[in-house]
Amino acid sequence: MAEDSYFTIKAPSRGYYTEKRSRFISYAFPVRSVEEVKERLDQYRKQYYDARHICWAYMLGPNHTDFRANDDGEPSSTAGKPILGQINSNGLTDILILVIRYFGGIELGTSGLIVAYRTAAAEAIAAAEIVQRTVDTEITIIFDYIYLNGVMRIIKEDNPQIVSQRFDLNCEMTLRIREGAMEQLLSRLLKVETVRLK
Repeated sequence: MAEDSYFTIKAPSRGYYTEKRSRFISYAFPVRSVEEVKERLDQYRKQYYDARHICWAYMLGPNHTDFRANDDGEPSSTAGKPILGQINSNGLTDILILVIRYFGGIELGTSGLIVAYRTAAAEAIAAAEIVQRTVDTEITIIFDYIYLNGVMRIIKEDNPQIVSQRFDLNCEMTLRIREGAMEQLLSRLLKVETVRLK
């Protein structure tokens, strides 16, 4: 996998697992921030107010550096860690997985819990569509209007996304492209007369 890309899920998905009458309902969500994680958790805690446990784990960022796992009252490392383990073993990020447990009256024991939470998390991932995303970066350039054709030819060839543009005597464009392609785009643009970075 390229340094400037990562894998995540396209849309929310759901999984389900039962063990000794305990029900484990799992959800996977694409998320971009800790705020989004908190919103989802609040929403599902309200929806499943009668559940015994709502355990979860998330991973954020293309470098997989921002993550947390929570056992929500289950024995330490029997729920959050196995959920996070599934996120890691599938190489995913920008994802939240929560597993809601309804207790069935029979204790599962430490190893039983680990298997149940891991399997429930795996079911949610299996139901999701995994997509590859790129790590993008933006630049803003300024240039004289008479050089617009030269700039547009490079944009057509290198294909960055045009975030915003303003055409006047002085033109300004903000472009977004994957990190790995930025250097080439920038060096080509800066060869066009009057083009400079803002």
